[in-house]
Amino acid sequence: MTTLIFFGIPLLIVLALLIFIANQYKRCPSNRIIVVYGKTGGDKTAKCVHGGGTFIIPLIQDYGVLPLEPMTTDIDLKGALSKGNIRVAVPSTFTFGISTDERIMINAAERLLGLSKADIITQASDIILGQLRLAIATLTIEEINQDREKFLEQINANVNTELNKIGLEIINVNIKDITDESGYIDAIGKKAAAEAINKAKVEVAQQEKLGAVGEASANKEKEVQVAEQTAQTLIGKTNAEKEQRVQTANINSTAVIGEAEAAKIREVQVAEQQALTAIGKTEAMKDQRIQTANLEAQAVEGENIAKANIADYNATLAVKQAEALKLGEVAKANAERDVLMAQKEQEEARLKKEELARQEVEKLKIQVEADAEAERQRRIALGEADAIRAKYFAEAEGVKAVLEAKAKGYEELVKISNNRPEIATSFLMIEKIEDIVAKQVDAIKNIKFDKITVWDGGSGSANGSTTANFMRDLIKALPAMHDLAHQAGVELPQILGKVAGEKEIENSVANVNTGVEKPSEMKDNGIE
Repeated sequence: MTTLIFFGIPLLIVLALLIFIANQYKRCPSNRIIVVYGKTGGDKTAKCVHGGGTFIIPLIQDYGVLPLEPMTTDIDLKGALSKGNIRVAVPSTFTFGISTDERIMINAAERLLGLSKADIITQASDIILGQLRLAIATLTIEEINQDREKFLEQINANVNTELNKIGLEIINVNIKDITDESGYIDAIGKKAAAEAINKAKVEVAQQEKLGAVGEASANKEKEVQVAEQTAQTLIGKTNAEKEQRVQTANINSTAVIGEAEAAKIREVQVAEQQALTAIGKTEAMKDQRIQTANLEAQAVEGENIAKANIADYNATLAVKQAEALKLGEVAKANAERDVLMAQKEQEEARLKKEELARQEVEKLKIQVEADAEAERQRRIALGEADAIRAKYFAEAEGVKAVLEAKAKGYEELVKISNNRPEIATSFLMIEKIEDIVAKQVDAIKNIKFDKITVWDGGSGSANGSTTANFMRDLIKALPAMHDLAHQAGVELPQILGKVAGEKEIENSVANVNTGVEKPSEMKDNGIE
């Protein structure tokens, strides 16, 4: 049952596929045109099929149908101006239809597909009406009224050309009547009728004259021909009677001679047949006796041969029966062995199939877990990347906001300073002076002056102690606020003070060193 299901599902799929493909093949009747649109290949917007069939590719192509049945429209044309400036009325009926020419069919597919029959007739009627007026404008009244063939050719040439542009062609044109408002056509008709009547009267008189003359001539010829025929009849009758008598005599004599010859021949043939019959009878009896003896001898010989053949056949049959029995037993044993081997192979195949199925399931399970882990890692990485990107974006936005706020503040500061940037710069430097002083103080605040040891080789200094000189130089090494502001192009107000001179520095250092005990090393070296 499992095997049937295993093979049945693919068969159903194949059958469904075949049915689907068969449904996509569209056959075209003789009175229709199938228009395939979509992806048709090349530069064509559609492919037209008339007769036969075509395959519609699903999703890529679709199709529509154009009918080829003739369509009729009545054109009640009035007041059309002819070549002679005479207005005429030409009521007519046009029969047209969609053309089967390949070039024109494409036009029909592009312009008429999806339109109703009434819409197609309306479009065609407008085209026919306009082109019919043009055709009448190129012809005179006489050409329109008398040369209908030329008139129809002109209509077909003008109207068909325009109808072909939308995929149509004329099948038939029926001009019902041609009239004009001025009565010119009626006058031409009356003139032609009068001329025809007069001509007919002359022709009637001439025919009556010819009839009388002909009648007299015919009577004369009739009488002559009757007399000649009567004489010929008598001569022929006499000749016929003479020939009849001569031929009758000849036939009678020939018949008598023939009868005598026939009797003679008949008697001779009868005698010959009788002699041949006797001879044949004797020959037949002789042959009969000979053939009878031969057949009896052949019958005895045949019986003996048949008996021998029967004995040989019986012996051969017994041998063949024994061989057949042996072959049957061997075949039975081989068949049983083959059955056991087949069962063994079937069991092995089943076990292999189950093992392979289990392995496939494990492999798929591992693959699914690996894919899930990879997808999880990918999503975690994407989340971290998004978080980092969001963090950087936020920091960039913060920096941007700070810079924009500073720029706006600087702009306001410049405005307050009456648009003098140097004053705004001074304000900014004043704000940073406290930080600069703090940095200078931080630079020396942790120095323990009581722990400073200065080695100068005992040379001393005329300007003071070595320690004092060291502190003076240290103070000078620190940049002053006025110097820093001057380097920045800013002049600080004098109220902030100025840097003391060397004397002030020496006094400050001396005051600092007052009461500071010199280290023992300095005393040992003679330093006071």
